Amino acid sequence: MSFADITLEEKQRVLREFTEVKADFASRGWFPGTSGNLSMRVGPFSPESFHFAVTASGKDKTKSTSEDFLFVDQDGNRSETTNLKPSAETSLHREIYRLTGAGAIFHIHSVHNNLVSEMFWEQRAVRIEGVELIKAFDIWDEDAVIDIPIVPNYADVPRIVPEITKVLDARIPGLLIRKHGVCAWGKDAFEAKRHLEAFEFLFEYAYKWALLQRM
Repeated sequence: MSFADITLEEKQRVLREFTEVKADFASRGWFPGTSGNLSMRVGPFSPESFHFAVTASGKDKTKSTSEDFLFVDQDGNRSETTNLKPSAETSLHREIYRLTGAGAIFHIHSVHNNLVSEMFWEQRAVRIEGVELIKAFDIWDEDAVIDIPIVPNYADVPRIVPEITKVLDARIPGLLIRKHGVCAWGKDAFEAKRHLEAFEFLFEYAYKWALLQRM
């Protein structure tokens, strides 16, 4: 299906949800200095062909304007005529959609996710054991243990893409980019938001628990 075949109503629904999520995250201080990006898939999906809305590059995400988002295809090319430029990290979203078929991907920067990405860098993962919020990922094992992957950060963003491909875990709907931020995803905006909130709680827990152990 071409982008032109996706209904106007579907595109407008995605943009409405985007606006609500962006305002929520901005109120939490998750977009410092225009950082972070959001995307939501629209229309049918196959790994070889899909479209998604993504935040435009360099915009102040604490404000809502008609130029906040644009639509791109599976190659990151603009799906319709616009002067807007997609986020510099669009290639990361493309790869995660291709591998997971997710419906939404949210990428934010916070102090705790940056700190734990460095604290646990040698292990290449943040291990979380037995914390209740693991259930947010539909992992219901008693005393569950998860490892949240950490990938290296490169100024040349496309170099991060194969690192994501290597570590993506089907059970864990997210990953950390070292000293950069977290990417979380889900089947839709509600689920991706739930996963992101759970990750942020777990990162703060891991950071504070590591400090307590050193006392």
